Amino acid sequence: MKPAAIPSHPVLTTAEVKALEMRRLGRDEARAWSAMQRAGAAVAAGVAFDLGEAGGPSRQPRLLVLAGKGNNAGDALIAARRLLEAAAGSRADVLFAFGPRVLGPLAARAWRALQEAAPGRVHSIRPGAVGPAYDVALDGIFGFQYRPPLPPAAVAAIAAAAGARVRLRAAVDLPSGLNQPGAFHADFTYATGSVKADLLACTQAGRLRYLDLGFFGRPAGRPAGGDQVLLREILAPLGGLRPAQSDKRRQGHVVIVGGSGNFPGAVLMTTLAALRSGAGLVTACVPEHLVPVFAARAPEAMWRGLPVNAAGNLSPAGHRAVLAAAEKASALVLGPGLGKDPATHALLAALLPRLRAPLVLDADALQPDLVRLGPAPRILTPHAGEFERIALGLELRALARSLPAVVVAKAPVTRLTAGGAIYHSFFGGPILARGGSGDLLAGLAGGLLAQTPADPLLAAARAVVWHGAAADCAAHDHGATASTTTQLLDFLAPPLAEAARLT
Repeated sequence: MKPAAIPSHPVLTTAEVKALEMRRLGRDEARAWSAMQRAGAAVAAGVAFDLGEAGGPSRQPRLLVLAGKGNNAGDALIAARRLLEAAAGSRADVLFAFGPRVLGPLAARAWRALQEAAPGRVHSIRPGAVGPAYDVALDGIFGFQYRPPLPPAAVAAIAAAAGARVRLRAAVDLPSGLNQPGAFHADFTYATGSVKADLLACTQAGRLRYLDLGFFGRPAGRPAGGDQVLLREILAPLGGLRPAQSDKRRQGHVVIVGGSGNFPGAVLMTTLAALRSGAGLVTACVPEHLVPVFAARAPEAMWRGLPVNAAGNLSPAGHRAVLAAAEKASALVLGPGLGKDPATHALLAALLPRLRAPLVLDADALQPDLVRLGPAPRILTPHAGEFERIALGLELRALARSLPAVVVAKAPVTRLTAGGAIYHSFFGGPILARGGSGDLLAGLAGGLLAQTPADPLLAAARAVVWHGAAADCAAHDHGATASTTTQLLDFLAPPLAEAARLT
């Protein structure tokens, strides 16, 4: 059976972006203006959402727009218009880096539309007139066709904006100047229409958002190589209706093995996430002394107590009980909270050669010998330190091919591959930079793998997007600071509903 397409769009070079826009827009001003309207509206919606993470807009929001000459300036000006229209009493200062007289035709049209939409609330200013504080600074000086060095006028405009207190600094498409001295430093960069390769290597870009403007059709297959950006639509099947005759046994059975005397909470978080993944059955094999407490916390799971050694860590003597549970499993998760006791290592070494159902290996199961042991298909979920430990000098794609496995390299932009294309996820953010977030991802990945055991790459990609999208929702509602890891579980439903509406 041919694997299902993974909703994603390619990362493009500058030449490929030019060719794409020529195919889609040509030299038709009406089509280009329509695309600019969509881009500006999408940027405004993204800024409005992400500003929620910074506490939301003030009572009378104030915007600073840095504008260049071309279409990037037009996108920023249209975004400003949308933001002003949404908030009575809002104002915008527009700093034209090269003056308003040199605007291209579409950017000039966007400037007139902004002035007409908010008369008396829009002011063209010089660098010396930049105010002391703004809710948003929006960079639209240069787009994807920028070539260094930055002109002095652009440097002056960016420096003036850098001197103001700004709650959210946003770049349209690419931060002006990219990684050059004097470049715009963004909190968020909104890639419009396509993701440009330069963005992935830009240290000034902050967090990345991809705004799909409809330039690509639906993916028909899976690319053999290159870089791809994952789309929210990958979650759509999870947000739709299930078959009327669904049975828990048809929704997958995930078995989780983890926990120790020193790290009891990790396996509980993995189990809680697996219970929210849609899997029909969840069995957790944990140290026997933890079962009563965990069963009270999550009675929906089936808890199996395993023998422990004097240190409270799992003993190799428990491998038969795990194998018995695994006989009915459609997927397993090994590693959360196991610790590095030699006894637990021996337990995994005894299990892996005999397991046949697909696996998620996480946390302390990510050891150089263990990830290469046994015949079962597998997903690995390393953070940067764990990746270095298991990679043995290989880069991501080569590691995935050598194992073979789906490797999920967790980072601010998480990347995953089965050895072909590398998929990038722009979902999530600093709210995930806390203990336990990886345990939730492992539970989601295991539960989704149990539902699509023949397609580990699809399960891993869905888990990464779902995990990140839930984190975005949680950060929007609670901010990134005063949140706990398990609060993310209460934000798993909204991304599914939104994805279902997109299809």
